[in-house]
Amino acid sequence: MITLVLGGARSGKSEVGERLLASLPAPRTFVGTWAWDPSDVDMADRVAQHRQRRPEDWDVIEVGDGDLAAAAAGVEGSLLIDGLGTWVAQVGGFAADGTELAAVLRRRGGAAVVVSEEVGLGVHPETDAGRRFRDELGRVNREVADGADDVLLVVAGRTLRL
Repeated sequence: MITLVLGGARSGKSEVGERLLASLPAPRTFVGTWAWDPSDVDMADRVAQHRQRRPEDWDVIEVGDGDLAAAAAGVEGSLLIDGLGTWVAQVGGFAADGTELAAVLRRRGGAAVVVSEEVGLGVHPETDAGRRFRDELGRVNREVADGADDVLLVVAGRTLRL
């Protein structure tokens, strides 16, 4: 069972993903995709908030700019990937392979929850890099959605099944 949770900035999508993982069979693993710099005060605060919400019995893997599909393939039990946007941002040319990720998630046997930013409802980016990122993350979201059993959209903390 794969569930994709989409939402805008500060929509509550991560909290929805965390609640879904908590309802799934143990063992549970959180897979973080952000290779963050601890000197970035804002990001350090966000990471700390996420860590405080996670139960202590969850395993944690921080992929950063590593191979997300390979990391997911090695996880036993239920997992939460948070999130696709930070993964795509770190892949060269934003060329992440959502189809491969979805295939790995389907093969691995345990349930998976995948969190991502919905970029189709936002502001039109001013830069070429911003437009390429938006386009590539939109493509990856579609690829993962194609392999998912359920897709949810989180708006203002409310969850809509798509």
